[in-house]
Parts: sequence; structure tokens; C-alpha cells
Amino acid sequence: MHLWKSLSLATLSSGLPALAQQVHNLGGDGWTVSSKALNISVPGHLPSQVHLDLLAAGKIAKSSWLVFNGLDTFTTIEFCGQHIGTTDNQFRQYTFDISQALSSCKGEPVLSIDFGSAPKIADAIADDPSSEKWPYGPQQVYEYTNRWYIRKEQSDFGWDWGPAFAPAGPWRDAYLVQFDREESVYILNTDLDIHRKGQINHITPDQSAPWVVNASIDFIGTLPSRPSMTIDIKDVESGECLKQGTLENISVSGKAISGSIVVDANAPKLWWPNGLGKQNLYYATVTVHDGQKEELACVTKRTGFRTIFLNRNNITEAQLAQGIAPGANWHFEVNGQEFYAKGSNLIPPDAFWPRVTEARMQRLFGAVVAGRQNMLRVWASGAYLPDFMYDLADENGVLLWSEFQFSDAMYPVAKPFLENVAAEVEYNVRRVNHHPSLALWAGGNEIESLELPLTQEADPDHYSYYVGQYEELFISLILPIVYDNSRSISYMPSSTNNGFLWVNMSAPVPMAERYNNITAGSYYGDTDYYNYDSSVAFDFDGYPVGRFANEFGFHSMPSLQTWQQAVPPDMLHFNSSTVMLRNHHYPSGDLSTHNFKNSSMGMGEMTMAVERYYPIPNKENSVANFSAWCHATQLFQADMYKSEIQFYRRGSGMPNRQLGSLYWQLEDIWQAPTWAGIEYDGRWKVLHYMARDIYQPVIVSPFWNHSTGALSVYVTSDLWETATGSVSLKWLDLSGKPLAGNAGIPETKRFTVGGLNTTQIVATNIADLSIPDKKNAVLVMSVTAQGHLPNAENNSPSTFTHQNFLTPTWPKDLTLEDPKIELSHDAQTGTFTVEAKNAVSLYTWLDYPAGVVGYFEDNSFTLVPGEKRTLKFTVQTDETNGKWMHDVTVTSLWDQTTR
Repeated sequence: MHLWKSLSLATLSSGLPALAQQVHNLGGDGWTVSSKALNISVPGHLPSQVHLDLLAAGKIAKSSWLVFNGLDTFTTIEFCGQHIGTTDNQFRQYTFDISQALSSCKGEPVLSIDFGSAPKIADAIADDPSSEKWPYGPQQVYEYTNRWYIRKEQSDFGWDWGPAFAPAGPWRDAYLVQFDREESVYILNTDLDIHRKGQINHITPDQSAPWVVNASIDFIGTLPSRPSMTIDIKDVESGECLKQGTLENISVSGKAISGSIVVDANAPKLWWPNGLGKQNLYYATVTVHDGQKEELACVTKRTGFRTIFLNRNNITEAQLAQGIAPGANWHFEVNGQEFYAKGSNLIPPDAFWPRVTEARMQRLFGAVVAGRQNMLRVWASGAYLPDFMYDLADENGVLLWSEFQFSDAMYPVAKPFLENVAAEVEYNVRRVNHHPSLALWAGGNEIESLELPLTQEADPDHYSYYVGQYEELFISLILPIVYDNSRSISYMPSSTNNGFLWVNMSAPVPMAERYNNITAGSYYGDTDYYNYDSSVAFDFDGYPVGRFANEFGFHSMPSLQTWQQAVPPDMLHFNSSTVMLRNHHYPSGDLSTHNFKNSSMGMGEMTMAVERYYPIPNKENSVANFSAWCHATQLFQADMYKSEIQFYRRGSGMPNRQLGSLYWQLEDIWQAPTWAGIEYDGRWKVLHYMARDIYQPVIVSPFWNHSTGALSVYVTSDLWETATGSVSLKWLDLSGKPLAGNAGIPETKRFTVGGLNTTQIVATNIADLSIPDKKNAVLVMSVTAQGHLPNAENNSPSTFTHQNFLTPTWPKDLTLEDPKIELSHDAQTGTFTVEAKNAVSLYTWLDYPAGVVGYFEDNSFTLVPGEKRTLKFTVQTDETNGKWMHDVTVTSLWDQTTR
């Protein structure tokens, strides 16, 4: 662009007197803005800018947009005193054209966002006679009511592990976008779908087929008549180019432009979950061009090449021949390989999402990987995770079973509600689809397994109507949206189900759920299991037998250090009013009660569990006693989960072919009694240490039926190939002395265990063993195995070890002796060494003070006299400048008995 103005000769030639100045103002009109290339010449001004002169001359149309990536939830938006629009969904992206409002704006351009009260609006919708109604039974109320009428984080209305704040506000980022030429675009969202050619979401993908990379960009603005797209895919680690070129099959539909390219079948390095291989990642840069090949917009996404498939196909003849029971599969396959899913359930990490920082989530995912977990179920009715959490999952190899935000209720199917949900689903499916960690989309939590049966019980005459509602929302609406936007991800309508009978995308209900069309002796789906009667906690015969365990657990107290973050010193006792009211199991059901009655039931369950199985703390110092009680509830929680996980993992070699266990729950949303294994600030409970231990690739596990005395010991392996080794089995009394003749069983057993399988090495009965005093005996088991890790970079076998123990009576009945544990710290190496000098140390526990967060490489383990254990501590945050090291302590089950 050229700016010029003709100046008069008189102005330029006028003489200047000595020591005088003559200043002429060049501002104002009379200037010309021109461009020979564009054949444009318009009046100009000074001061001004080219775009403003072109805009004033009508040569360009400057448009302005507001882009909101998250408004929670009900808003009325004004700009320059003019109404711009409204929002009613926390999970959608909203755009508003404010060009006209800006052009007529007088005074300061003020943006105003008025947030409404979500609980009041939900109640108003419920009171409307035209709103859908349901029987009371299935509509699970925690504190605030009527959450199911609105598209807001459902746990904001309370849950049995968290508070009910129902916050409001702009919970994600927002932008002002302005265009100064007609053909301009701004990228709102990008769907990068990488799949094998011919892949269909519910059918096993062909691992020999080439890869298809489909790029689809949502935008605001205007595209030229003949746009094009290019892609450049580079290895993140090496920078090497995998694929570069022009996308084919360009199409523009509404405000989205799409194209695809093919990548050779074996060209990319595959992405694998934690423990199964390397997390190979690529940068994919997609550029949109105009007709002259000029760049209009560009976006880069980090992605990976993998297939992840939820196999719900019928059991084949070949599987039957292998001893697998009939029915249907229900397991995940990555890159065509079955694997054992080991992990937990992720709830919202905070009641207020703006406090969920990337640094904080890095610590959480570090704990997930350290805990040997390869999958998290992102529970429905929190919020869709931000992109940086999927990025962290990609880097760490953590698969994210992701769910749409519906839980424990029936939901409306009125047209406006469904249209709102459709926009929410499409946006979020497209937003996160490029992440290789994305493992699954599920419609909601417990809708099919819990809510439909409750509805049938409450209103049997209209049950078919409620099933129709369920299918309209979770199958007829959501399933086609997932399939339209992703060929790479499987979908199921509800978190716990028995799979499907068939899929026909031309049918009004495109997926026919199996529901209860099952045959005795066959297995079909995944399971969840809760039983708060602690008297049967270790009766493994009562655990569900299925193909996959997606949810199970029992609550416990957080540590004293965590309680001290939120509770005053005078409230640090087990049933103080503050502790009671922070326990939301069982929830109040509304806001009209202080909830002491329901809370006392949950507190009582923890109390009875401790009293049934563990020494009852009775310390003279009240705070020390409170701490010991908190720890005791964690011991029960960890032992119960251990019992279940061992059972589920053993199922990999049983007829039900069980291939996954995800316990409830990974982390806490606040300082309170919950099911979490990681406390609010990141401190590990006993549970997370136990899970880290029992999720090792090869484990030895005992199964003792305390009613009949039957005892069996199994070695279970998650490796994909056969492993061999030996198990050491040593019966000791609690002073550490061997029992005569090893109580009648061999001290060493050799074994061979197949890939993803289990093998029994001991089958006996406690009554048949030579144990003089069952209250003074412990079986210490150690396994050493050789095998190959999946996708190891070399072919050398690895060595795997694991230790476990069993007492033939409950811990509370043992005649414990003081193990006299010695603890030492090596400042140079930063390690801690513990040694039991006098007796067997059960549940050896290293604890650290407040002000630091991290984890020991092992904890809550067994030590026999003379055995030393040297442990490292991984520091995640430290506010003590290293002083915490001097305040590390060690205790054992013995210390629970002391005053």
C-alpha cells in the first residue's frame, strides 16, 4: 500500500528566519491510499491506518467476534449496551458476531456477562408443567436437586465424595477475533482423526491396512470459492518428516472444511500405553490455502498413530477351544493386541476448574505412571477434560476412557435439550479426537445398569417408555455424532453394560443393546461392585465374575496431614462435627438437613471395618489416636481393593477371561473421607501404594477362604508372552522363626505362566498344614520371573519380582511383637533404609511431614527380621527446603496397638 499527499509549493519554499521555526501540520484529509497490485485508490487520513481508511471507503468489511470456550452455565451477554446472546451449556463453545454492535458503539466498548443461578434455573425448569418428569427412584439427589435438566457439571450439585458449590463464571478462555478482509478465517476447533483404512468404530480394525489421516477444521469467517489444504506430519522426537502433501477429498460443510491423506501402513512408529511400549508422537500441521495458494489459517496438533478398540464381539469358536466361556468379549485392544487394563477412575480434581493447573496435573499423572496404571476412566458428570490433560496422558501413555456428562439419572429428550446436547457432543468429540490417549466414548455413568432398573422398579407400567427415552438420547442422538466425527474410537451408551446385539446405522435406534438377553454360564459385559457390609469384604466368592471390572471400592479417611489443611485442631477426632459433615457418604439428598444421620452411617462402616480386622487404636494423645484411626481405615481400604484386584487379575486365566480392573477412585476433590487413593494435595494413601504393588506385571497372590480354610496361591502375568520362574513360600512365626517343615508345603515352586494368564502353584487347606498357632504365623511369598516386556527395544528378557503375605487369621487377632524397626537416612543418596531388628513387621509404613508432597518407591510392605529395605523418595513439591527429610517416621501394625 502507498500513502501520498500533494503539498503546495508555497509551503515547501517559504524562507525561514534566523533562529526561528515554521511548523506545518500534515494531519487531516487530503491523503490518498493506493495499491497498484490491487488496483485500489481511496481517500486517506493522518493519523490513521491503512485498514481503517479501506474500511471507511467500503473496500473491506471489518468483522468482530467473541469466542467463549467455556461459560458456566447460564449467561446473558451484552456488548456496548446491546444484547449479544445467551448461553445455557457449560460444555459448549460459543461464538457471537459483534460487528454491528461495535460499529454503532458509543463510549467505552464494555463487555458484560451476567451469570444466572444454576440451581434456581434448574428448579424453575423442573416446576414448569411442560417439563419431563420421572419417578423419584432413579433420580439420584445428593444436595441440590434437578441437576438433570441442565447441561452443567452434575457433581457441582453435590456427590457422595464432594461438596455442592454450584459455581458460575467464565471457567475457560475467551477471545476477541477481528477480520479485516473478506476472505479470512479463524480456527475454532480441529478434528484430526487417524484410523486404519476401512475402520469402523465397533469392528476390529485391520492392522495391515494403510492409515487414513482425516483433518477437519471448524472456523468462523469466509473461505474462498476453491480452498485447499496441506499437511505436514513430523516426528516429535527426531523432527523427521513422516508425510507431507496436499489433502484430498476437500469438502466444505457449513463452517467446517475437511480433507484426508493416506499414510503407508508401517510408516509411523506406533503409540503404546504405559508399560506396553513407547509413546511415539507426531506434530501434524494443517494449513488452509486460498485459490492462489496463500495461507489463510494454520493449526498444529500433536498426535499419534494407534488403534484402540473396545471388543464386544461374540466369543469365537477359536476362543471356546482355548477354554474361554461363551458369550461376548468385553476388553480393549491396542494396535491389535489384547492387554490388561490397570487403573482407576478419575473424578474432577477440584471443585473449581480454574485451580486445575498444568503443573498440578503433571504431578497427578506422574503418580498414575508411578502407580503402574495404563488407563483412567474419566467419570461422567464431572467436566470434559481440558486439552492439556489429554496432552499429559499422551506423553505418559495413560489411556482415557472418556464419558459424556450424564450420570445416575434419567434425562430429558425434548427437542431443545437434544439440540443442546448434540452441539456439546460434536464439539468435544472433535476437540479431543487427535489424542492417542483417547480410548473410548461412553454415553454416561450407570444409566443402563442402575437407572433403568430403578425406573422399572418405580414405574413398571411405563418402563418401555423410559427405555425409549434412554435410547433416544444415548443411542439415536449421541452414537451417530460420534461415528460422524471419529472412525477411530469405539462408543458404548452406558459405562456398565452387556454389550450389543447388532449395529445398523440406518435403523432409528442404530445399536441394539443386549440388556438382559443373556444366557446362564455365558459372560458378556463389564461390572461395578460395591458392598459396604465389611463382614464379607474378603469373601472373593461374592465378587462379580465378568469380562472387565470398571468400578469398585470402599471409602477411607485421609491422613492427619491432609485433615490439618482444612480442620481446626479441636475438630481432629473421628466423629467431630466437621469431620462428620465432610463425609458425604451417605449424601443428604437435599439441603434441608445437617446430614449427621446419613454421615454417621458412612463413618460407622469405616469404624466397623477397622474393628473387624485390625487392632483398634487407643492412644493417650487424642490427635495421635485420630491419626492412627485414619491410617487404620486406609489399611482396610487397601486390603479390600487388593483382594478384589488379585481376583480380577486372576480372571485373565479363567473362563470369563477378565481383562481389566479400574478401581474407584484415583484422587480427591477436597479433604474428606472418600474412596480416593491420592489425597487432595497429592499425598498417597495406602491404597495407591498397594495398587502400585499389585499392578506389577507378574504377581503372586494368595486366596484364602476364611470360612472353609481353603488356600490357593496363583502367579498371574500381564506379559504377552510366556514367563517362567520360581516362588519362595516361607511360613514363619511372628518373631521371624521358620515353622517346622515349612508347615507342610514346599519352600520353592517352579512355574510357567502363559501370556495374559494365571497359573495355580498351591492348593491346600489351612487345617491340613502344621501351624501350631494360627495367631502366630505368616506366609511370606516372593516370586522371581523371567519374561519379555511388550515391545521392548531389545530382545533380552527382563526379571520381575513381587512379594506378598498371608496370615491365617485376621490382623487384629495376631500375637504381634515389636519389630523394633530402625530407620536411617543417607543424605548423599537421599535414600531411607528400614530394618526390622526383632520380629516380623507387617504393614511397614514410612510417613513424611506436611510441607512436602511425593512418594516412596514402596510402602506398607512386610519386613522379616534382619531384612533391610532401602527406598528412594520422589519429591513432587517441597516447601520445607529439604528439612522434611529429618521428620520421616516409620511404623508397623504393632504401633497401632501401642498407647
